[in-house]
Amino acid sequence: QVQLVESGGGLVQPGGSLRLSCAASGRIFSVNAMGWYRQVPGKERELVAVISRGGSTNYADSVKGRCTISRDNAQNTVYLQMDSLKPEDTAVYYCNFRLPSGQYWGQGTQVTVSS
Repeated sequence: QVQLVESGGGLVQPGGSLRLSCAASGRIFSVNAMGWYRQVPGKERELVAVISRGGSTNYADSVKGRCTISRDNAQNTVYLQMDSLKPEDTAVYYCNFRLPSGQYWGQGTQVTVSS
């Protein structure tokens, strides 16, 4: 089994920063893409950012220039640095790992941007 554990969410004021982390454990031999998604009640889960095994990145237009995704392959960990946060960034954030055996999701971490 593969488990993903997220951390780093919380309450932050507009303009503030947060750094999310997601560490994987279990039978992992290689990880293809790692990504972050977010979801608000009543809406579909949407991609925030994704990073390939080689380090190529892709961001949602809504977070370009404000978020940076990175990964540590040795630690099977993915990070999301979020700066200049806006109230519309409020959501539950989920990490996603794509392995040869399938894709796996974290349990979600709440990010709330409010004054």
